[in-house]
Amino acid sequence: MVLVFVTQTLIAFFQRFHGWGFWNWVAAGETAAWRLKWVSIPVLFAILWLGRKLYRSILLQPTRFCGLKYARRGLLASSVVTLLIALLIGITVPARMRQRRFSKEAAFRAQGYAIELALTQYKIKYKTYPADLRSLLDRVPDPDGTLAAALLNIDSNNYHPSVDVAANATEKVGRRMRGSVIRKVGFSPDTDDSPSGGLVFTNYALVLPGEDKIAGNEDDWIVRDGMIMKQSEIANGGVGRFVSGALQP
Repeated sequence: MVLVFVTQTLIAFFQRFHGWGFWNWVAAGETAAWRLKWVSIPVLFAILWLGRKLYRSILLQPTRFCGLKYARRGLLASSVVTLLIALLIGITVPARMRQRRFSKEAAFRAQGYAIELALTQYKIKYKTYPADLRSLLDRVPDPDGTLAAALLNIDSNNYHPSVDVAANATEKVGRRMRGSVIRKVGFSPDTDDSPSGGLVFTNYALVLPGEDKIAGNEDDWIVRDGMIMKQSEIANGGVGRFVSGALQP
């Protein structure tokens, strides 16, 4: 087992050779430990148990057995390798968990960017964002199925288009007019992609359910006007907040 571990360490070291530094050897040992973990750890524990049993037999009956010195060295080597593999695996667990979290976040971001790209293409072509998210599949090209995969299992009710409406709040001061207020109004039409009165959807917000696949939790992702953020980040100081399906300033 010592030879197997050393061999795997050497293989990992030369596969990613970046010099002869100490930390390069540590990284190679970590790689070797992870490669051997499902085989070496059970085998090493079995070797430790059998080696300890053999060592005690030799120790209790020295007249019947020889090789006490070799048994002691073998037991020590097995113990050191077991502890070394466990240590190298243990110190890499936080980094691997962090990488796993990054990979999951990257998957959600990729989904959000695929939808955001389709919405941008839709707006360029129709001069408005769609009223219904499902219309993207009918009106935006999707040759490789990326958009269909991104929209899979997404509830269209989690998509909220909105429009900037210019409401003239005028007030006469002598013969002068002043006061033009811009306010954002949300619409939820059922079918028509063009708001009534010639208005167009200028903004949108989309909720992507997180790992639990349930919308409305802190692990949700919000796609809003080209920006993709976690709900928890928005709640902790991001711009705006989604509460109960309504976009609040």
